Amino acid sequence: MKKIGITGQAGFVGNHLYNTLNLDDTVTLVPFERSYFGNKAMLEEFVAQCDTIVHLAAMNRHEDPNVIYNTNIDLVQQLVSACTSKKATPHILFSSSSQEEKDNLYGQSKKEGKQIFMEWAENEGGKFTSLTIPNVFGPFGKPNYNSVVATFCHKVAHNETPTIINDGEVGLIYINELVQIFINAMNNVEEGVSINKNSTEIKIAPTKNIKVSEILALLQRYKKDYMENGVFPSLEVEFEKSLFNTFRCYVPTSHYPVKYIKNTDNRGSFVEIARTQTSGQFSFSTTVPGITRGNHFHTRKAERFAVISGKALIQLRKIGTDEIIDYYLDGNEPAYVDMPIWYTHNIKNIGDTELITLFWINEPYDPQDADTYFVNV
Repeated sequence: MKKIGITGQAGFVGNHLYNTLNLDDTVTLVPFERSYFGNKAMLEEFVAQCDTIVHLAAMNRHEDPNVIYNTNIDLVQQLVSACTSKKATPHILFSSSSQEEKDNLYGQSKKEGKQIFMEWAENEGGKFTSLTIPNVFGPFGKPNYNSVVATFCHKVAHNETPTIINDGEVGLIYINELVQIFINAMNNVEEGVSINKNSTEIKIAPTKNIKVSEILALLQRYKKDYMENGVFPSLEVEFEKSLFNTFRCYVPTSHYPVKYIKNTDNRGSFVEIARTQTSGQFSFSTTVPGITRGNHFHTRKAERFAVISGKALIQLRKIGTDEIIDYYLDGNEPAYVDMPIWYTHNIKNIGDTELITLFWINEPYDPQDADTYFVNV
């Protein structure tokens, strides 16, 4: 079992990396809390347990740039001091930044922090990998903090008007892609440039270069087509699928359940389930009273549950949190709930008649690559 610790595991990148590694049965995650910095004994206990440490904890915003610089250098020095004290030689991976090459104190803190780690690896026989990271986007990023994508997603989904200050081209990488690079680096399958016999540098290139206005146009299209009309966009282009999955995580929970229009005549009733600009798998199930289906989550799939007959309770819980979202649906007023990625979900028949549920998912089921992880809500 490989023992991996992540400083900054509660942050945007750290949380995604932690949750993804948690799916790997060959990995043991060593818990980390920010309070370990400043507590010599706890930090030493942490480093002594780890085969690999991913150092993500850092400050990148403060009104005083000197505070940013001093904080980031101090975090690196504390980590190195703890390793030296315990004679621990884990593989340390460090999230650096392209700001290294710019004349600012945040970039300087990253550049000097990398140098401190390199010297530790050379002197103590440790292993060090620096990863220079471009702009990252993905689900659960903080608006007005993590990225322009997070800010625009939040504003568009909440009927606010985003402002484009500079319509330049931005280089982006999706969080899932970045997490995989980190995992590859841990497993020594990601190629980098050798700095010395103990240290390697990996400069990560953006996987998408796009103008800010083009990002906004796509998000506005998602709002009109998806939120207002229930139409799924094309998910054939990898970047657009990633952007759409990111956008969905900012849709207010109050948006659901969305009621269908029920067309009735002497022949019966007709309800349109979903219009889609992509392929996928449509299916339905019948569930006897008292039975619960599901209790699983996906990391990339877009999925819709539609109740057309009977009474149901649909529950969702974001992985890593305790809050459960309950949606009550009744087939007398057909409605649907969409499942965000990284939310475990289920559906229970709470009525006394058979429950009929229709399902749509953007990928046909593949047992070799199911993207389905079973966790009780």
